[in-house]
Amino acid sequence: MKRFISISVGELILKGRNRKFFLDKLISRIQRSIKEFDYDKIYTEQGKIYIGTSENQMDKMLDSLKKVFGLVYISPCVGVEKDMDEMEKAAIKVMKEKMARDVVKTFKVVTNRADKGFPIQSPEVSRRIGGAILKNVEGLKVDLHQPDVYLYIDIKENCYIYTDRIQGYGGLPVGTGGKGLLLLSGGIDSSVAGFLMAKRGVKISGVHFHSYPFTSERAEKKVKDLARILSMYTGRFKLYSVNILNIQKELNAKCPEKEMTILSRRFMMRIAERIAVENGIDALITGESLGQVASQTVEGLTVTDRAVDKLVIRPLIGLDKREIIDIARDIETYDISILPYDDCCTLFLPKHPVTRPRVEDIERSENNIDVYGLVNEAISAMNIYDIE
Repeated sequence: MKRFISISVGELILKGRNRKFFLDKLISRIQRSIKEFDYDKIYTEQGKIYIGTSENQMDKMLDSLKKVFGLVYISPCVGVEKDMDEMEKAAIKVMKEKMARDVVKTFKVVTNRADKGFPIQSPEVSRRIGGAILKNVEGLKVDLHQPDVYLYIDIKENCYIYTDRIQGYGGLPVGTGGKGLLLLSGGIDSSVAGFLMAKRGVKISGVHFHSYPFTSERAEKKVKDLARILSMYTGRFKLYSVNILNIQKELNAKCPEKEMTILSRRFMMRIAERIAVENGIDALITGESLGQVASQTVEGLTVTDRAVDKLVIRPLIGLDKREIIDIARDIETYDISILPYDDCCTLFLPKHPVTRPRVEDIERSENNIDVYGLVNEAISAMNIYDIE
């Protein structure tokens, strides 16, 4: 009787000829997430991934695995030979362990006989296992409709028995969906945007804009802390830190105040695009949500996009603030995001920002400044951090 972790992989099963590519990436991500633990092996068996491990490190391994995208269900289980006596003993043990953790009065046995060569059919297996439990475990009844717990029996090359199905985030393994550069502020939205795109398999890097010394070092540390949390889901996270104070001063001196937010945003996009091009990154990712602030109108986003040629992905575009906050709390970025440190977006903030900008007006204002030179200056002085 051995301990295993059973992993269901969801939409990866739907992949065709490139399924092996996705599966290899997923196993690589799993190996990285549990590298600090001792485990026997990782292998696949008829649509699932299994990890041989020990009971004393099971909980910590499960916590790490929950942060791996591509996993739909994660189950601690017991593995035994395909022998009914052994299966009954293991089922009794698993049920007693479940009752020690939770209040359980009723149960149902669910058997999946993937190995059709096994001589006993699924309903009979469930009946015999259920009878053994009723005989050997006090205080339990069978409920076929709304049981307190399901006992699962998976009969494959081996037999796996378990009760818990811990829900993962699903999605696709990081690294299967290209590369994205996240415009990472210290606010709530951008880190959630990065999380959601990593969930779709995108390998994430970040660029952070600051206005030091007008913004503090604590504000930059806050962003590094957010990047560190994201790295638990994405793996190693490269963060580009760019000071745009000189750009903001130039805009403030030579351009209409009401256009300050849009003009600053276009510079951020240009700088992000340059970093992406020079580092083989496929797309830009932002945390904008339609209508949330003055610059995030359809017109504002259109003008912002016209500054770059790269694909701009906005995974939060249709979410309201409450939905975004719920995700931030779940991934544990919320408490850091609300720390009250100023970011560069609050510097030179116009009293009455333009909400329906026109491209021709913004481009006319930009003719008054050396756009190319300011972008080069900012990039040449940027800092780069590797965070994991």
